Amino acid sequence: MHPDCERILLTEEEIHLKVKELAAQISRDYSDRELLVVGILKGSVIFLADLVRNITVPTRFDFMAVSSYGASSKSSGVVRILKDLNQGIEGRHILIVEDIVDTGLTLSYLVDNLKTRGPVSIKVCTLLDKPSRRMVDVAVHYNGFQIEDHFVVGYGLDYNERYRNLPCIMVLSPNVYKGGKKA
Repeated sequence: MHPDCERILLTEEEIHLKVKELAAQISRDYSDRELLVVGILKGSVIFLADLVRNITVPTRFDFMAVSSYGASSKSSGVVRILKDLNQGIEGRHILIVEDIVDTGLTLSYLVDNLKTRGPVSIKVCTLLDKPSRRMVDVAVHYNGFQIEDHFVVGYGLDYNERYRNLPCIMVLSPNVYKGGKKA
């Protein structure tokens, strides 16, 4: 366990089993189609890598980077695209892969933005979902785990660019993000 964390919320084993389950469902749903997986940087990278290795249909992937947090622990509500897709999505089936859906503001913005580019379909896959924090209604088609309102890190999720490399998902101590300890 990391000293900046209070407890382990999801173990490596729980995460890997859920990723395989999600990949199997996605593979069934897209059995006769090619899929373009859009990973949202940086948090989704580890999840996306494990997910696409378990998807059995023809799959390509690309990345977008967006920001609504900066160095804060709370979303500003203003979404900025920092890196756009490298390829067009017109006429394609899109699966957005997120590490966590919190307020829904970022995801809602992304879905609306990508819809204007002419894809056949857009679905969303997230590892974690915090429905208690939702500010806008967004459809999540593939959901790993619903969690309570904890600040979590690990398996790609960060606080101030740290903790992404932890192999499990842990609850970060409030002392770290509320000013008691420098991260």
